[in-house]
Amino acid sequence: MSEPATLHRRIYAELEGRILSGDWAPGSRIPFEHELTAQYGCSRMTVNKAISELAGRGLVTRRRRAGTFVAQPRAHAAILAIPDLGAEIAERGQIYGFRLLDRLEREPRNREERDLAAGGVLLELAGLHLADDAPFALERRLIALAAAPEAATADFSIMPPGAWLLDSAPWTEAEHRISAIGAAGGDARLLGLKPGTACLCVDRRTWRDGQGVTQVRQTFPGDRYDLVARFSPARGDRP
Repeated sequence: MSEPATLHRRIYAELEGRILSGDWAPGSRIPFEHELTAQYGCSRMTVNKAISELAGRGLVTRRRRAGTFVAQPRAHAAILAIPDLGAEIAERGQIYGFRLLDRLEREPRNREERDLAAGGVLLELAGLHLADDAPFALERRLIALAAAPEAATADFSIMPPGAWLLDSAPWTEAEHRISAIGAAGGDARLLGLKPGTACLCVDRRTWRDGQGVTQVRQTFPGDRYDLVARFSPARGDRP
């Protein structure tokens, strides 16, 4: 019989608290899994799941045969949150909409897609985010059904895939790549732009406990969206 989810969350929260409070300093070893299993009176699987989530967040590092250690702080790192476009558009006082343009289950076509699929198939989606019925962002997304099998039957005409993933397959690690591009061909037409119009392009990949979940490209007309990251300098940085 599996351990209650509440116990897993309790273990995760208590370990996280010890780390974030500084009680466990960077570089220090946290208790071994068998010690935590005895402490909490639970299965090793439950402890392992909590530690895996800590590792996914970059709070701990695992060393084979040595144990798990509190991660050293990273310098020059700004965290860019994954936005909920529907919520952001609503906050601007506009009416949000999403139009699903295409949906296809298919095999991976290259090495990057095979890494994402992890032996399974991919769900390919194309959609248009709307603000007051005007194009706001064009989205092209792949979802690994090995990581999020429920996506195969989800109705993305009711809930956009990004919002569905945030709710149903929470990420533990993400990577953003931001670039400026000129709108081209069919993408320009879908966004209601002249070819060559400046756009902001965000390529994103997410993982959950080391397993790829999704990769997506969102293209925004350059005059309708910006990305802001607020952060503090690391100790020793100069203005």
